[in-house]
Amino acid sequence: MRFNKIVRTMAVILFMFPTIIYVSFVLYAPSLAFNAVTGLDLWGSVVAIGAIATIYTTLGGMKAVLWTDSFQAVVILAGLLAVLIQGSMLMGGFSNAWEIAANRSRINFHDFDPDPTTRHSFWSIVFGGGFVWLSLYGASQAQIQRALSCPTPRKAQLAMLINLPGLIFIVSLCCMIGIVMFAFYADCYPLKFNNLIFSSDQLLPLFVMDTLSQFQGLPGVFVSCIFSGSLSTLSSTLNAMGAVIPHDLIQPFCCKKLSDRSMTILSKVTVFVMGGVTIACSYGVAQLGSVLQATYAVTSVLDGPVFGIFILGMFFPWANSWGAIVGCLTSLAIMLWICIAAFVNRAFNAIPSAVSVMGCNWNITTTTMTTIATTMSTVNSTAAVNLPLTSKSSDPFYPLYTLSYLNYTATSVAIVVIVGLIVSFITGRTDPKSLDPRLICPLFDCLFPCLPEMILRPLRFGVNHEGKYDVDATPEVNDKASKMPEMTPSYAADRKQEHGDGNFPIKHGVTNMAYTDNDIISVHL
Repeated sequence: MRFNKIVRTMAVILFMFPTIIYVSFVLYAPSLAFNAVTGLDLWGSVVAIGAIATIYTTLGGMKAVLWTDSFQAVVILAGLLAVLIQGSMLMGGFSNAWEIAANRSRINFHDFDPDPTTRHSFWSIVFGGGFVWLSLYGASQAQIQRALSCPTPRKAQLAMLINLPGLIFIVSLCCMIGIVMFAFYADCYPLKFNNLIFSSDQLLPLFVMDTLSQFQGLPGVFVSCIFSGSLSTLSSTLNAMGAVIPHDLIQPFCCKKLSDRSMTILSKVTVFVMGGVTIACSYGVAQLGSVLQATYAVTSVLDGPVFGIFILGMFFPWANSWGAIVGCLTSLAIMLWICIAAFVNRAFNAIPSAVSVMGCNWNITTTTMTTIATTMSTVNSTAAVNLPLTSKSSDPFYPLYTLSYLNYTATSVAIVVIVGLIVSFITGRTDPKSLDPRLICPLFDCLFPCLPEMILRPLRFGVNHEGKYDVDATPEVNDKASKMPEMTPSYAADRKQEHGDGNFPIKHGVTNMAYTDNDIISVHL
């Protein structure tokens, strides 16, 4: 363990809260789409989706998550492709839609403004968004459990590499659909007009009904696409909480001698309870505005400090437990202050894009249309000019509140590392030579493997990485294993005959035991 038990428990608690909030968003968004497409009750859909995901995750565990995720990925691709192809055909080709969006300043690849308050720029998307994805793939139990389900580390790496082009493809499809959708509604912005929709998150379902309704069954494919994405995320995160909460919060403090069967039952009960909590929290997240921005903001504020602890522990061998605790709490307090103040003050640092309703052909009078167009133009003008000036003059910290939501994770990590190192040196830094080298990542060896040894040696800061994965270099692991009957080498040999080299099957999503002929390592999540 890199730090102490307090840090581990704090990280688990911080993992729980953003996970619950994030899953609540994931549950609310498709229900909103379903409501727009079918007109069925919004909250009835929330309860139905949440109940389905909770039940099959509780009964099926990790195996159910993996199989359903695989099938749902195919449905997601089919739905996105159907929307993009039909929308492009109606707009006379994707190139025409791109031209319309570019002419109205919706395509912007040349914003290299280094200002961190710029909502969307090259730097905020590449670096700020990069930190968001790093935290999701590197420090989230929902993703780590997928990697640990692979039989060997090499296959886990291969799975991640295969995931990369798929993720890029899906995100690119979504961006392309956004361009086609804007071109389709370029002269008739439907938000809050004639009571068609009441949220920007319902624009895509409206677009689907406008473009695919004449094809029987295709709107249903889209609904299946939305629900597949939701159910996939719901099941994996619920399974993650079912692994973490019993193992790291319940068992260490009150139930230390639970059998495998008892842990399995406790994990299933945890999944069921957290599913109910998620459904209840969906009502609260519905009040936070745009689903995408609110999801990034809330999860980044709470996930960022946890990711910062990982960065501090992996790359800075001098960090100690006090530094991790103080750095994490400081980061959490500052980022909560910025996020809440930004929400309360409606802080933003971007001029709202102009919209038009002059091309609408709904059954309303010309006078009404002109009045609404004028009103919307006035509102946009007021929001773009007066609101930021008023806020800046009334609150001296307003520029801090305008920090782009994409930079929240990077800012959180920076605060944890800086404060953590300062506190570590004040309270007595950790001697790098005393650390288990398997807990430290040799960053410069990974980034610059071609540098000569005379340069790389001082950049390891006293940590000896040579042979750190050899059996003889880690006797304490074998000693610990020998004290546990279920982890003895004879047991490993029996399981190896049954399953081959690699990992033990995960019994209830809690522990994955990697084994070889001579060593057994228990990796606790």
